[in-house]
Amino acid sequence: MSVKFNLYGSEGCHLCEQALALCLAVMPATALAEVDILDDEQLLELYRISIPVLERLSDGKKLFWPFEQAQILELL
Repeated sequence: MSVKFNLYGSEGCHLCEQALALCLAVMPATALAEVDILDDEQLLELYRISIPVLERLSDGKKLFWPFEQAQILELL
């Protein structure tokens, strides 16, 4: 399975770790790419105060934290 979602966050972000655990509970790890916003100035500007953010790559639809497993399932 190829990557279908990006999870935007940053290293050491406890909310990002919670979001990752929620995502991995309902989708395979191969469907998800973790993207550190600190590695990209544009992403940092976009998501600085919003992380974690889950994005469906097929259409760009995003979930901004806080989100729950049910919302992730709807996004699948």
